[in-house]
Amino acid sequence: MKIKKGDEVVVISGKYKGVKGKVLEARPTESRVVVEGVNRHKWHVKPTQEQPGHIVDREAPIHVSNVALVDPKTKKATRVGYKMDGDKKVRIAKKSGAEL
Repeated sequence: MKIKKGDEVVVISGKYKGVKGKVLEARPTESRVVVEGVNRHKWHVKPTQEQPGHIVDREAPIHVSNVALVDPKTKKATRVGYKMDGDKKVRIAKKSGAEL
């Protein structure tokens, strides 16, 4: 998966199209990401001896194909490429060639 935790992404399809946010969590086995402020749902938490039951409003995961990385130079959606920088493999933005 080319999108990692902490990346700035933009949603390219669905209900939240055009919304930019930071990746809070990446789930490569499910091909899903959790994006800050996108796809918020309510979860009901059962009561325990320490805390009463309550409702939590948090982000649900969305499929990685519905998001694109934001280019650091142009601030627009871009695809991800790779290049070798010495012995290291580095992610780059396809539009501007900027290192991610």
